[in-house]
Amino acid sequence: MTHILIVDDEAEIRQSLESILREEGYTVASTGTAAEALELVRDVEYDVVLLDIWLPDGDGLHVLEQIRQMSLAAPPEVVIISGHGTIESAVRATKLGAYDFLEKPLSLDRTLLLLKNATNARQLRRDNRELQHQLAQTAYITGESVPLKALRQQIKLMAPTNGRVLIFGESGTGKERIARTMHAESLRADRVFVELNCAAIPEDFIESELFGYRHGAMPGGPPEKRGTFERADGGTLFLDEVADMSLKTQAKVLRALDEQRFYPVGASNPVHVDVRVIAATNKNLEEEISRGNFREDLFYRLNVIPFFVPPLRDRIEDVPLLVREFLGEFGRQYGRPRVDMRADALQALKAYNWPGNVRELRNVIERVLILNPKAQTIERKHLPVLLSREENRDGARGRGEESGTLLQAREAYEREYILKKLEECHGNVSRAAEALGLERSHLYRKMRALGVITKDN
Repeated sequence: MTHILIVDDEAEIRQSLESILREEGYTVASTGTAAEALELVRDVEYDVVLLDIWLPDGDGLHVLEQIRQMSLAAPPEVVIISGHGTIESAVRATKLGAYDFLEKPLSLDRTLLLLKNATNARQLRRDNRELQHQLAQTAYITGESVPLKALRQQIKLMAPTNGRVLIFGESGTGKERIARTMHAESLRADRVFVELNCAAIPEDFIESELFGYRHGAMPGGPPEKRGTFERADGGTLFLDEVADMSLKTQAKVLRALDEQRFYPVGASNPVHVDVRVIAATNKNLEEEISRGNFREDLFYRLNVIPFFVPPLRDRIEDVPLLVREFLGEFGRQYGRPRVDMRADALQALKAYNWPGNVRELRNVIERVLILNPKAQTIERKHLPVLLSREENRDGARGRGEESGTLLQAREAYEREYILKKLEECHGNVSRAAEALGLERSHLYRKMRALGVITKDN
């Protein structure tokens, strides 16, 4: 639905335009002052602002200039209205970024045509920004293992359809990347991809995040807000961790999927959308259904095309390719020359169970580069201690269980960091203590507690 803001000091013009534009299907708000106009533009995402050049508390061109200086994710197109239009004013308005210039008395046909063209122009700019953002985030799924090749083949077959997709997989396996790849290879690739992590939104706000709200329905928030369903119109909506929605919200999502329309909070008119939904979860939805935590009918609506993303331990042969990708990514990010990894370090990474999957591997590579700013080659000694602990060869490796408590993980990190400082200081405990900001006696106690042995202790 297109949102229009009318800024004019003449109440009759505002009321007349509001009435006409609402009949044409637009959502309309209006104000007669520059101050309120700027406040509304900051709070609400408008498609087009019809802005009078003469306002009681300011110059319309100055308002235009301030709108263009705002840090808005999707700035509106601005059409200047004037009853005393001059070429000079029109030129200045154009230089300041106005879409076009209308003279009073307004021609209804020209106004409606201009609004349609301005809305289309803004949509094109918005889609272009979104596509550039998506291109910056590679959608390629790294790996040459049999499970990954099968997954890519499934995506190739299913992406061009409009069928809803449900992606299953443990945390950190790359479900979002699968969803982005599906979108990039779909018939909607030239439209927006909108993501919502359902687990990250408090229950009180999930409905407004999904469907938006109108006319100040949320106390303390902006007067209006577009939800993810509306922002994804024409494109793809990715609902991550969909099983974390309440049953009440699930019912409303189900209705939106069935009807391709919904009511924003506080709205009396429905919003119609054309959205392809891709959902993902790390839970067993059949078990959640049996426990009464997930609606069976919503499961069947979402599960038109099921995908299973294998955990990293089931495609361990992909680790070297992922390591190369992450070394390149973080090397560029931190301005490092090419960093390689020795075979012994790579073997240690391949021997680890990776309970946190690809996300954990990515975090480990970033951590290693940060802690070793001068290393040209990553060796086994540079890797976190947890990766080389003997217990990783136990049965936990096959089960994918996370080993160790939070305290053990913290102790392992401290031990690794102390060993690194000792190495940098060539085994000199006094210099290492100074580098760590500790008293020498405190460092000795810490080393004994963590089992760090040197010839001095």
